[in-house]
Amino acid sequence: MSEILCVASPRATVGEGPVWDDRRQVLWWVDIKTPRLFRFDPRTGENRAWPMPERIGCVALCENGRLIGAFMTGFKWIDPDTGAVTPILDPEPDKPGNRFNDGKCDRRGRLFAGTMDNEEIACTGTLYRLDPDLSVHVLATDVHLSNGLDWSLDARVMYYTDTLRHVIWVYDFDLETGEIDHRRAFAEVREDTGGPDGLCVDAEGFVWSAHWGGWRVTRYDPDGRIDRVIEMPAAQITCPSFGGPELDVLYLSSAAIGMTEAEFAKAPDGGGLFALDPGVRGLAAHRFAA
Repeated sequence: MSEILCVASPRATVGEGPVWDDRRQVLWWVDIKTPRLFRFDPRTGENRAWPMPERIGCVALCENGRLIGAFMTGFKWIDPDTGAVTPILDPEPDKPGNRFNDGKCDRRGRLFAGTMDNEEIACTGTLYRLDPDLSVHVLATDVHLSNGLDWSLDARVMYYTDTLRHVIWVYDFDLETGEIDHRRAFAEVREDTGGPDGLCVDAEGFVWSAHWGGWRVTRYDPDGRIDRVIEMPAAQITCPSFGGPELDVLYLSSAAIGMTEAEFAKAPDGGGLFALDPGVRGLAAHRFAA
């Protein structure tokens, strides 16, 4: 494993959701609570930022070249050149205290994203599926803090994180319909190692999960056993994602929220974007089919 590098240090309040754009050869990521969309270009080292109109939980690529985001008030198109935002729909107009958090597209081009109580108290979250025809479907309710998700290599299993319950769930997944069933625990995370946050699956079918407050990222085998733990130079690691031309770079976002000056002295790149060579490759991000 290579040295862990901080490649961008914007002190994101809650940096989240890195996704590699193989067409543009850049990495998109967001700052949820000081709402910004970032575009990191590894060729130049530039981390460009666009202010967003409200809190943004995640961003995904689209087949038509646009981006799509899941915001405080629902799904919206994003122009990748200007950062301009156009509303699509809000599935929770009756829950003004909720916001979207993490999300990802499956191989059929459907966007899966979940909501949570913005104050992180009430258990009011829901996992949604947005189809390419812009119809929205409820997949799971009684979610406390909806977080990282991805699929097994054969697309028969979906991994899904509920951070405040300290559990990574696994569901049976129907690729044809996009439906999920038979929830069970994939991994239970000890509280003294932080909360499970964003996750991704690598080209060997192993699951990488970031630890909020745990100074680490963990790689699990497909049966949920810990394969290895990588200690990180920041406490609040939020989401892993593979990128680079060969998909052999592991990028990890982080958060600076709540950090004191003493904590910044210990972890000066809190809220930054990190990169390392983990010795395995990842998978290309799927695009929203619209």
